This record gives sequence, structure tokens and C-alpha cells, in this order.
Amino acid sequence: MMKINRVLVDFIGAVVMILAGMSQSVLADERPNFILLMGDDHGWDETGYNGHPYLKTPVLDEMAAQGLRLNRFYAAHPTCSPTRGSVLTGRHPNRYGTFTPNYSIRPEEVTIAHLLSDTGYRCGHFGKWHLGPVKLGSPTNPGAMGFHEWLSHDNFFEINPILSRNGDRPEQIRGESSEIIVDEAIRFIRSANRKPFFVVVWFGSPHEPYSGLSDDLALYDAIPGKFNDREVRLTSNETGKPTVRPLGDVLRERYAEITAMDRSIGRLRNWLDQAGLRDNTLLWYCGDNGSPSGASVTTPLRGQKATMYEGGIRVPGILEWPAKISHPLESEVTTVTSDILPTLCRIAGVDKPDRPMDGIDLTAVIEDRIRERATPVFFWRFDTKTEMNRSPYIPLELQAGTTPLVKMMNGLYTRNFHNFHHNQIAERDYGGQRVIMEKQYKLVVMDHGDGIETEELFDVRADPAEKNNLFDLNPALSRAMVSRLRIWQQSVLTSLTGADYRR
Repeated sequence: MMKINRVLVDFIGAVVMILAGMSQSVLADERPNFILLMGDDHGWDETGYNGHPYLKTPVLDEMAAQGLRLNRFYAAHPTCSPTRGSVLTGRHPNRYGTFTPNYSIRPEEVTIAHLLSDTGYRCGHFGKWHLGPVKLGSPTNPGAMGFHEWLSHDNFFEINPILSRNGDRPEQIRGESSEIIVDEAIRFIRSANRKPFFVVVWFGSPHEPYSGLSDDLALYDAIPGKFNDREVRLTSNETGKPTVRPLGDVLRERYAEITAMDRSIGRLRNWLDQAGLRDNTLLWYCGDNGSPSGASVTTPLRGQKATMYEGGIRVPGILEWPAKISHPLESEVTTVTSDILPTLCRIAGVDKPDRPMDGIDLTAVIEDRIRERATPVFFWRFDTKTEMNRSPYIPLELQAGTTPLVKMMNGLYTRNFHNFHHNQIAERDYGGQRVIMEKQYKLVVMDHGDGIETEELFDVRADPAEKNNLFDLNPALSRAMVSRLRIWQQSVLTSLTGADYRR
């Protein structure tokens, strides 16, 4: 009798273990999917929902009306490569030497793709990479950064793009570039075999040089003729060299690219809906920096791409996740691209990397539980004048790009990268344009060279155009913010020396 009972107990235990395993499998399959979408040089005002007088962005407008609209969402940097690194790492890009475009990420960085793939997510990257070459052998290609598959470009791309699949020889694909990479993302999701997926779609649009489909261009035939009284410098699609063109013609092409990007996002949303995946998929759209100078013709914000004013770093930010965001929400909480990794980690139940993080978990924003960010947000354009004299962090042959560009970069039709060892911290390393944002206040330190700096303090809630400098009117607050900015810079420079990798 005892033996029979023991057998029965063992049998029941085995069944329980099987059921527990099945339960865990079900739970794993029910983990949310993540899709990150990013426009290239797409500033805050260039959407219909933010009041643009000419642009047609019906899909982004619908997402903003139905999901979570982040009204104060910021790119971590006023240029593209650094911002993209902040998305993947949750860290300020100066911590790992991605100071500006053509500085690569460091191979030791831990990305959200690493973290999710280790727990069973299928991870794919499609479109612009810009954190190092996408070729095989590069220690900073998407595969090295945690992605299982990629169809990507080192930099930006246009209609009929030339892209590299999983690091292979670049190939030209006919069609509109935004639609191509969305179709590839859909193909990848289909191949995930019901595993949870993490997909990054980084569009080449609307970065110049511009090109649009005829139907999209026709939508903007009525742009006021006054814009053609002004000329702008940009790249020629024919020669790859700088040229000058009427602003009205340029805007028409730029807006056509944004509309095509918007339509491709709609295609993705519709497919997710038809596939029964939309409810449990978090879709997050943002820009990588503000609009360039030739496009900033209607914005109420000061500055443009490459500046630390609102026009350079404030970008569209929208989340859709029907399973958790069941009604329209708007948030005035200050949020930034560095917040993406901590937020996805929390949602997926994954531990963050054990190193300094600049982003915070935004689940309280998604759940509409907070009205103010508890910690400051920092921005910093590092002064790179002395970096070229340092030893390379990655062998130069591994930093050479391979995917062709329309635009010539330093005499080449490819984008090459670099990164340098920075073993010691010097006082000059604290220079460069830098910002601390805390609640409604924004302190901007402008570095004019030769040790000359100026400080500005703005209440960006009351003064979004940053016209009224309050620095001398509120000296106690100004001094406190300057001090906190300096302390944060020290932390960043410590990371830059590689200290985080030696833990």
C-alpha cells in the first residue's frame, strides 16, 4: 500500500510539474510584444496632432488620440546616433563615447535586445542603425547588440534603398523605404512562431536628401508660394554634394516622406490587428532629434536639430498598448528616450544592467499615476576637439561602413565610424553645451570656446519658446541646478573611462 501511494504521489508530482511548465510556457507566450518606431530628424511640431498647418499624419494623429500622448518627450541628444544609443541602453550616450554622429557605440554596452533575447524574445532591427557598421565582423552591428535578424543601413536611406541583410553584401530593394522596412518587420514577426517579439523599426525618413512618391507629393501642391522666396542648402540627390533649392520645393518633398512613413505605420498597425497581436503589443513612436533648420518653418519652439533648445531635443512621443492603455491619455511628465529601456525591462520582468542608468521606468506614466518626474533629465553635447588624438577603441577596419549613401560624407558615399579610449578625466572634459531639466525649469549652459560660458534658465512650461532668461532672477535655484549638473557630468565621465565595464 505504501509503495502504491508513493507511486501515486510521484505520478501526481510529475503531472504538477508538467502543468507548471505548461503554465510558465503560456505565461511566456503572453508576455507583451514591443515595437519601437523612430523617425529620422522628425521634430515635435511636424505632426498633425501637434498643430502643423500643412502636414498630413492621420495615423500618428489617431495613435495620439487613442493611446498615450507624451507631450513632453525628448530625444537624449539633439543629433541622431547618440539618441539611438540611449534607446538601446537607457544611458546617456557620452557614457560610452557616442558623442555625435559617426561615433559608434562601445561593444561592452548591454542593450535592451540583449536582455530580452536572453529571456526568449525574438529581436529584429530594420532600417537605420547608425551605431556602427551593419556588416558582418563589426563588433557593433545589430547582431552583436542582441538582435537575431536585421535588414539595416549604417546611416540614412531613400527610395529604392540599399540595405544589408544580417551583415551580408548590401543589396538594392525597389520601393518606398518606409514601406520596405515595415514589410520586413511584419515578415520577421510572422517568423517568430508565437514567441514574444521585440522589433525596432528606425525609418530613414524624413532625413535629407528628400524624395517622395508622386501621390504623396501631390498632397502638398498647395503649400504657400511664399516659401519659395527663400532658398535652403541641402544635399543633391543627383550628385550627393551640397546644393541650394527653393524652400517650398524642399518642404513638399520632406512632408511627402513624413506622410509615407505615417502610412507605413498604419500598414503595421492594421496587420497587427488582423493577426490578433495588436492588443498585447506596445507600439512606441518618437523622433531622434528636432527638425533641421531648413524644415523649422512653422515651429513655435526655439532652435532646431543640433541645438539644446526645445526645437533641437523635443520630439513626438506616442505609445499604444490597447491591453493596458484602454482610453486616451495625455501626459505632461518630462520623458526621454533613455527611459525606454528601464520601462521595457519593468514590463517584461527583466532586470536592468548593473551600471549607471539615466533613464527611469515610465510604467507609472503609462498607468496615469504620476504628474511629475522625480529625477532631473540631463543633456550634453560633448566637446570632441581632443578626441581624435586618442587611441581607437575599435580597430579602424571594423569601423568602416559598407552601405552606400546618396550623400557624400567626407568625400565618401559611405559612413565610417570611430570611438576612442578616454582613460583619464581632465577639466576640459566638462565643457560643451549641456542642460539639466528639473520639473518646469531648464538650465542651459552654452560653451562658446576659450573658457567662455553663459547660463540661461527657462520655465519651459510657461515659456516654451525660451525667451525669458531667469538665471539672474532666481540665483538660488540656478546655483543648485548648476551643482547637480556638474555632479552628473562626473558620473558620466567616470563611465566614459570604461569604469562601468570593470565592475
